Amino acid sequence: MALKVLRAGILSTIQDLGRWGYQRFGVPVNGVMDEVSHRLANILVGNDEHAATLEMTLVGPGFTLNTDTLLAVCGGDFEARVNGEPLPKARPVLVRAGSALDFGPCRRGCRAYLAVAGGFEVESVLDSRSTFLRGGFGGWQGRALRRGDMLPTRHADPALYPSLHRKLREQRTPMSFPTWSATERVEVLMPGPYLLRFVRGRQWTRFPEESRELFLSSEYRIGSNSDRQAYRLMGPLLLPREPIEVISAGVTFGTIQVPPDGEPIVLMASRQTTGGYPRLGEVASVDLPLLAQLPAGARVRCQAVELAVAQTLLLEREREMARMREALAMRTST
Repeated sequence: MALKVLRAGILSTIQDLGRWGYQRFGVPVNGVMDEVSHRLANILVGNDEHAATLEMTLVGPGFTLNTDTLLAVCGGDFEARVNGEPLPKARPVLVRAGSALDFGPCRRGCRAYLAVAGGFEVESVLDSRSTFLRGGFGGWQGRALRRGDMLPTRHADPALYPSLHRKLREQRTPMSFPTWSATERVEVLMPGPYLLRFVRGRQWTRFPEESRELFLSSEYRIGSNSDRQAYRLMGPLLLPREPIEVISAGVTFGTIQVPPDGEPIVLMASRQTTGGYPRLGEVASVDLPLLAQLPAGARVRCQAVELAVAQTLLLEREREMARMREALAMRTST
């Protein structure tokens, strides 16, 4: 079972929830940029949420399918089509063998996630199927998709299909994203400003008060040189009165660093393992899927919140995820 790549798109890579536990050896976590969309796509086709999906960026790929495939697409709007007909977004769809599956330029957000029932059949490297582009391993041959690739899929439980169809018939309302879903907040390609909540970092108070107030009151734009490793925030520079020397330490998805030029950067999914720039803060985990869907030029404003608030917001999201899993449980005996 495989998807034949007719068109690769700008950057289409296999990702899962990340390669955790190896940063101490210098191996980045990688993984999906928008965890919410990835997890929802897997839930919709009956996969474990850790199963690998195909992450598509800005312009999507095109495929032909050589077997019947249950799939779902969540995240940005790439105007997905099957044999020229619109593919419903955030819905499980059974696509027949021989069909053409095509993704165009993204109209809203900037990333989408394709999940197939059973998942993609790629080798697990260091307990993850995520692609590490700079290291050249993981995912599909350690790289982005190319034209002519045959992307293998894993065997799905045959009982899943009738179970899913029964669930769809029983649904009284169409399935849709929860109200907190990141891409529901991305109304057009470059809207804003969007609010990013963050927890103050270790070096927050080492910046002069005027720099801190400037960061909280100013609007920033996502820089054109942003990528999976880091987003650049273009706007007022945050310059300390004297250099802030810090010891390099481990970093995470959402760490806000300020290099000597004063331009804040937010570390993303393919971040390095350690960083030596002063830390202004950490973007709240609940807002990272939104940030991952913002394209270059999108405007953001940052709001400081207490750690307890950020934790509460994340717990609310996880409760909503649990309700979604229960509502769409597909492997039932009834």
